[in-house]
Amino acid sequence: MNEFQAKVAALRSRHEKLLCRVNQPREWGNGIYEKYIYPILTADHTPLEWRYDFCEQDNPFLMQRIMMNATLNAGAMKWNGKYVLIVRVEGADRKSFFAVAESPNGVDNFRFWPEPITMPEAPSDSSEGGVNPATNIYDMRITQHEDGWIYGVFCAERHDDSQPGNLSAATATAGIARTKDLINWERLPDLKSKSQQRNVVLHPEFVNGKYAFYTRPQDGFIDTGSGGGIGWSLVDDITHAEVREEKIIYARHYHTITEVKNGEGPHPIKTPRGWLHLAHGVRATADGLRYVLYLYMTAIDDPTRVIARPGGYFLVPEGDEYVGDVMNVAFANGWIADNDGRVFIYYATADTRMHVATSSIDRLIDYCMNTPEDGLCTAASVETIKKLVAKNKNVKL
Repeated sequence: MNEFQAKVAALRSRHEKLLCRVNQPREWGNGIYEKYIYPILTADHTPLEWRYDFCEQDNPFLMQRIMMNATLNAGAMKWNGKYVLIVRVEGADRKSFFAVAESPNGVDNFRFWPEPITMPEAPSDSSEGGVNPATNIYDMRITQHEDGWIYGVFCAERHDDSQPGNLSAATATAGIARTKDLINWERLPDLKSKSQQRNVVLHPEFVNGKYAFYTRPQDGFIDTGSGGGIGWSLVDDITHAEVREEKIIYARHYHTITEVKNGEGPHPIKTPRGWLHLAHGVRATADGLRYVLYLYMTAIDDPTRVIARPGGYFLVPEGDEYVGDVMNVAFANGWIADNDGRVFIYYATADTRMHVATSSIDRLIDYCMNTPEDGLCTAASVETIKKLVAKNKNVKL
């Protein structure tokens, strides 16, 4: 074994040790969920073959030829008995792509499939045909729909050509693709809408015989503007999906976790008590935007009717989770509910790495149904605390 081969062997050994690392719950959580000690996916988890040229003649210094920057914002589903994530992987060139990683237990030993997903370009939804190439695609929500297809809905970003001199100007639309095996994808036309759309999610069941989308209308690529929060729209034909009528089911409010914007995370989980929703909220701080996660529930017979609205955030970055490319961000667009009621919540922090938190359907319903709503002012918050204090005075332990 020469020096180059020895370096390759050491590199592979180090990588394998990372992939096999056992994860453990952190001590002393909040009783709602358990966070875990280690991230489940980082840029270092990506396959070495994606990053290194192992030909000694072409790469004698064993340099990374293609560097990976982050693994984040993954959709999630159970597939062939494995816990599968459709991960947004970001390269050093700022371009994101999708890749599949799977785990036998949902909390560690995640391994990427050999190659990234090849995502076709969107066909033009017009009589002229053609394609509408995107510069960047990311943040896929996965839905196993009752029509038999697995759908991926994601953000497709393009330059805003109405501002040719502004190289930061962009537009956001909802890209739609479907598959039967997570390898071969059929790209459908992007969702048509009067406004830009981010964080669009497909409901897993037909509603009144139609496809149902959770939307997030916004005036610009970043600014929500007149957009009112999490929306809802019914679509006749998903192969030519268009938002014609849209209503807001979870509005934004001043001086709350949703005052700047909010959006649906993964598609909701159906429970005996209602649809369980995971969403993100954004507020402005002196240090920039703060992204947090929150829960709410809607009625089984009407997914647009909110029946539980616990106040405040559900999950935020803590400790090392706070630090990364974009500080103070927790974001989730994937979770898995097992048949035994256990729930795996996959969340990214600081736009850098993926984590998991585990809970149960019963605990999450209890949290939603019994956590007080936001009273929208300091006086109401104080009264809520005082009620709990008074109740605890009568409790004998």
